[in-house]
Amino acid sequence: MLLSLVLHMYSLRCVLPAAVLLGTAPTYVLAWGAWRLLSALLPARFYQAVDDRLYCVYQSMVLFFFENYTGVQILLYGDLPKNKENIIYLANHQCTVDWIVADILAVRQGALGHVRYVLKDGLKWLPLYGCYFSQHGGVYVRRSARFDEKEMRKKLQSYTRAGTPMYLVIFPEGTRYNPELTKVISASQAFAAQQGLAVLQHVLTPRVKATHVAFDSMKDYLDAVYDVTVAFEGTVDGKGQRKEAPSMVEFLCKECPKIHIHIDRIDKKDVPEEQVYMRRWLHERFEIKDKLLIEFYDSLDPERRNKFPGKSVHSKLSLMKTLPSLLILSGLTAGLLVTETGRRLYVKTWVYGTLVGCLWVSIKA
Repeated sequence: MLLSLVLHMYSLRCVLPAAVLLGTAPTYVLAWGAWRLLSALLPARFYQAVDDRLYCVYQSMVLFFFENYTGVQILLYGDLPKNKENIIYLANHQCTVDWIVADILAVRQGALGHVRYVLKDGLKWLPLYGCYFSQHGGVYVRRSARFDEKEMRKKLQSYTRAGTPMYLVIFPEGTRYNPELTKVISASQAFAAQQGLAVLQHVLTPRVKATHVAFDSMKDYLDAVYDVTVAFEGTVDGKGQRKEAPSMVEFLCKECPKIHIHIDRIDKKDVPEEQVYMRRWLHERFEIKDKLLIEFYDSLDPERRNKFPGKSVHSKLSLMKTLPSLLILSGLTAGLLVTETGRRLYVKTWVYGTLVGCLWVSIKA
């Protein structure tokens, strides 16, 4: 019975964050929808500026739970500029928490509201969130032959013409690296060998299409490319082998004590423009990631494991940057739920917001 109680209490660790994050979603969508209607006749830059601010409020609440609530230590290596820039963010992909890592870096540059994602097409069907991510500047892409280069280019160029601040997050591997999915890893390694590229151990062979279209569409607008390598401490089993990275639920249950983040800022002039050369360049960047992760997971020297080479900085996020957003969104949601009219509006937003959102993305996204 005691063991059952312990397990039950452990599972409840993620209930509060999940309830708040999901529970405030209709409130957020209502606020955004009201602004979308009010700004319909205004220049696009006015809509975008307020939308970015709203997004910053919601994501600050997300970071309250993923940083302040969990108590995770953020260790930064390399070169993260203090000031915001227009950038493409390229990172290795292991789990859904990778999305949050982009927020973790952006908030430290004052660019949290500018984060936009290149997402796999299936995510556009997420209730409420799927439609909103597209409205905020996210780009949904299909894989391989179904990739719509023209549509992605059109959307990104419209943002650059409007002067939209850009912190565009791309995971070039196209899917998550999971050490337990050996067939996926073997296929990726076989493809690299066939193409005459270096075979990678701790990352998958990157795909160049989305990265090339993004860079080519915004090259005159960008300041830099951030090459980001992420490792989650505690992802090694008893035999010293790498295991699957934590899911969002596991992370919120405080299963990850530290996140190690290596940042390499690359000036845009050092990125090749032609796709054939960019393919080689991108693979070389992933070779560097692979070496960092080999050092992290497989170093023969135990003192060098569980960290990246070089000096790290423990970066702590102030509660003052996250708690106000939690209180604002929670308070507004509570205000909706205390009245019968508010409760009806809340439920209708979940239901009709999801239906209208799915209809919209089926046509537009």
